[in-house]
Amino acid sequence: MSGFVSFVGSGPGDPELLTLKAVDRLGRAEAVLFDDLSAGPILAHANPKADLVGVGKRAGRASPRQHHVSRLLVDYARTGQRVVRLKSGDSGLFGRLEEELLALREAGIGYEIIPGVPSAVAAAAACGIPLTRRLTARRVQFVTGHGATGALPEDIDLAALADAGASTVVFMGKRTFPKLAEMLFARGLPPATPALLAEAVSTPEQKLYRSTVAALAERLQAGFADAPALILYGPLAEIGVGFDD
Repeated sequence: MSGFVSFVGSGPGDPELLTLKAVDRLGRAEAVLFDDLSAGPILAHANPKADLVGVGKRAGRASPRQHHVSRLLVDYARTGQRVVRLKSGDSGLFGRLEEELLALREAGIGYEIIPGVPSAVAAAAACGIPLTRRLTARRVQFVTGHGATGALPEDIDLAALADAGASTVVFMGKRTFPKLAEMLFARGLPPATPALLAEAVSTPEQKLYRSTVAALAERLQAGFADAPALILYGPLAEIGVGFDD
């Protein structure tokens, strides 16, 4: 007997940003396998009788290996249960969704994917700015600053990331941004390009910093708090609200 798995994007952390479908699936689940950033108040929507299993990965912390997470997902579903795999933001953005989908397909287990509010979109909203701008920012690009080894990925497209006419969002990039900035400057990106650092977006711990790429790289080189964060840079709108410095 096989169960069914719902991959639920939990958004950036604010439970009010959950979709109606996400709340429904959490309320009917018999098991919820959740990431660290999907914990807290979001789990209040889970079925109180459901098994809650933390399987999150955080840089610099002991974390379950991906094959173990996929194995757990298959094992729970094979008992015939309705399972929710709860991922932060949108599960299709840097969430290792593909590995878990393949595991379910190989096991013959059905699934669905429920989109969540991407953290990049929530970060721009928190800053009170658009990600696109007419005439000056017609393209948006998302990139991870954290490869499998924890270092900056070696195959990133520096020419695209140095495009001063694109809005760029760097996920998981606080540790590697100083090095990335040096590489972008060498490719022609102006050091004074506007930049934003958004930490713990949509949660009570949220902090938003307005800067330039050069100043932000210098700030992060000196150290940083251990909080989930996004870095945005490019032709960002000068309007904005709620900045911490």
